[in-house]
Amino acid sequence: MSTSSIKEEPFTCERGGLTIRGMLYYPKDFAADRRYPVAVMSHGFTGNYTDMVGFCHDFARIGYLAFCFSFCGGGRIGEPEASKSDGKSTDMTIATEVEDLLTVINYAKSQPFADAGHLVLLGHSQGGFVSGLTAARCGEAVKRLIMLSPALCIPDHARRGCLGGSCYDPENVPEIIDCGNTALGRAFHEGVVGMDPFLELSAYQGKVLLIHGTADPIVHYSYAVRAKAGYKEGQCHLQLMRNQGHGYDENQRAAIFDSIQQFLADREEILTIQVFITRCEERGAGEQWKSDVYFTGYCDTKYFKGAISPEGCDAQEYCAETGVRMRAEYTLTGIDDCGARCLVHIVNQRAGAEWKPVVQTDSPSLSWLNHADLTAVLEGGGGELKVRIFADRRCENTLKENANN
Repeated sequence: MSTSSIKEEPFTCERGGLTIRGMLYYPKDFAADRRYPVAVMSHGFTGNYTDMVGFCHDFARIGYLAFCFSFCGGGRIGEPEASKSDGKSTDMTIATEVEDLLTVINYAKSQPFADAGHLVLLGHSQGGFVSGLTAARCGEAVKRLIMLSPALCIPDHARRGCLGGSCYDPENVPEIIDCGNTALGRAFHEGVVGMDPFLELSAYQGKVLLIHGTADPIVHYSYAVRAKAGYKEGQCHLQLMRNQGHGYDENQRAAIFDSIQQFLADREEILTIQVFITRCEERGAGEQWKSDVYFTGYCDTKYFKGAISPEGCDAQEYCAETGVRMRAEYTLTGIDDCGARCLVHIVNQRAGAEWKPVVQTDSPSLSWLNHADLTAVLEGGGGELKVRIFADRRCENTLKENANN
């Protein structure tokens, strides 16, 4: 759906005499007499609400009321006033950002067209950390929590004296901490220096999606691994993006949101195939051409571990009248979740806006996949690709029973 069909509207709300400014994005064909689920986005350190507009459009496209806002005292030196909320950066702390987010949540839930019982929080970097802390405080009022590259390193950085890229003596903290493009006050340091972020986050009992790049130079992905371990078994899904940094371009954001949609639909990542392109054979040009892209790779999940053997092939065909058609086919050889040797054959092709893989396996343990409704998400580039295959695990028992009858 074109983003031009999504209506946007500025909003304001107040916290302690400070005005919080942001934007609300309405779903297509919005009707004031209906109720819509709510998603609230939180930006990272020195950012503002404009950083989260892309995700707001994504959520509005699938029927959410999407709110993004600027934290009080956030932003950077020289930033346009129109994108800022009130407050000084030297008064901003993690605790004040939690209060800002709670204020926006209450504002969003108060709208007559909001489904107050269906609230999703999404945050990036420092906003991810704040979203996690806020979800822990709100409990069941938050239906889903999504943290993208959350800055769970902040307490450690305070203990080392390097908050926000600064350098200071943590035993003698200055009143003003110079971070280059902004300044923090001593209160920011004091509010986090004794914090155990993983213990704080674990108070939230709802479903969590953690997405983090393995090449993040600002927040090492080990923080996300540790955060996942702090939640209950099965509560948190950690999705590591190979060679991904701290931020995202449009293509990376689109792939991330594909995974977010699977998470919101309660679909579980069953198979994850890391693909490496080996060669390409092309035929034709102009109005009609064909290309065979060959690849190898491997899968390493709790359900199946194995490698593509011999090579897979992605057959791409372009016709000026019908557009591009793609069909990837490959076989993995390995062991299933019971330790038995097996084959997993996958055919993946686009059906409308989705990739719909078909799986055939000789594994008795995984035979339910032969009849499952599967969806694939593709991410990556530059000769590498990751294919994430999702299924509704709630249907597994039914499929197993049907396979045994």
